[in-house]
Amino acid sequence: MVLDTLKNLWEQTGFMNLEWGNYVMVLVALVFLYLAIAKGFEPLLLVPIAFGMLLVNLFPDIMKEIKGGEAGGLLRYFYLLDEWSILPSLIFLGVGAMTDFGPLIANPKSFLLGAAAQIGIFAAYFLAIIFGFNGAAAAAISIIGGADGPTSIFLAGKLGQTDLMGPIAVAAYSYMSLVPIIQPPIMKLLTTKKERAVKMEQLRPVSKLEKILFPIVVTVVVVLILPTTAPLVGFLMLGNLFKECGVTKQLAETASNALMYIVVILLGTSVGASTSAANFLNANTLKIVALGLVAFAVGTAAGVLFGKIMCKVTKGKVNPLIGSAGVSAVPMAARVSQKVGAETDPTNFLLMHAMGPNVAGVIGTAVVAGTFMAIFGVA
Repeated sequence: MVLDTLKNLWEQTGFMNLEWGNYVMVLVALVFLYLAIAKGFEPLLLVPIAFGMLLVNLFPDIMKEIKGGEAGGLLRYFYLLDEWSILPSLIFLGVGAMTDFGPLIANPKSFLLGAAAQIGIFAAYFLAIIFGFNGAAAAAISIIGGADGPTSIFLAGKLGQTDLMGPIAVAAYSYMSLVPIIQPPIMKLLTTKKERAVKMEQLRPVSKLEKILFPIVVTVVVVLILPTTAPLVGFLMLGNLFKECGVTKQLAETASNALMYIVVILLGTSVGASTSAANFLNANTLKIVALGLVAFAVGTAAGVLFGKIMCKVTKGKVNPLIGSAGVSAVPMAARVSQKVGAETDPTNFLLMHAMGPNVAGVIGTAVVAGTFMAIFGVA
């Protein structure tokens, strides 16, 4: 009986039930944890994602599907909130409550830079079609170019690409964390030292009324034109209205702190848990990672090149470096613009100017996601 008990215990261990792919994914999870903890690459995102990845590959049943009256795994219930677009929308609520749209309001031309950076998404979309993905899958993959994890998850769920959601989300969040590494070489390659040294005029002061009206007007205009953007743009602007209206301080603090961090924990661990070896270790994952990198690089380049055009049109009043911030990795992309500019001239302060295209990129990526949803007839 003792031997039978020991045998049963041994057969229940991970050593007997895991495949080689699970151990590979455990190693990947440990690398992500190292990058997050030791290198500081987006730790608030990578730590829960990596730990979710670790859990599902040590104990796959933690993501067990819900069938009939049988209960599912713990993280499967969290994952349903991703599929139903609840967590991505709540993330946008928190982002809105933390975002100052003042630089964008003060310099509306920033919208053009934010729009230019979305070119990377469309480039990756057509490339994904060439790689053999269907239209909906290509759209879900290409949105990685916005370097916006919540939007990537939102669109993948809406387009029914839940089988690709894990690789898409991990790629999107990975590129968000690698912005300081990926963007500078592209920025320097496409600009001259003289262009990088351009000093921009100080932004005009923005009134409180402008800041209150902005989220209301943007919501009305964007949602009327493209109703499918309502869950993302609407919640982004609602969070910002909490921040700017002055009478909902408690709501703004909750959305930008307690609620935001709770949602990040749920979203991060559930996304990480979707990367089981069976779902992640395949040719499609490699294609998704490659396409995401292409989308992000092209988006960065398009933003910088459009910044160069604006520099010439304005006779040297716009520093092209702020165009790279048109991807929606807020505020890291804006900080990278500041850092690269300061390397050329330490007295040059581009951060606030770069925040305009940066927050415009958040809106732009949400609009592109809504456009894809409209194209494929998804509400």
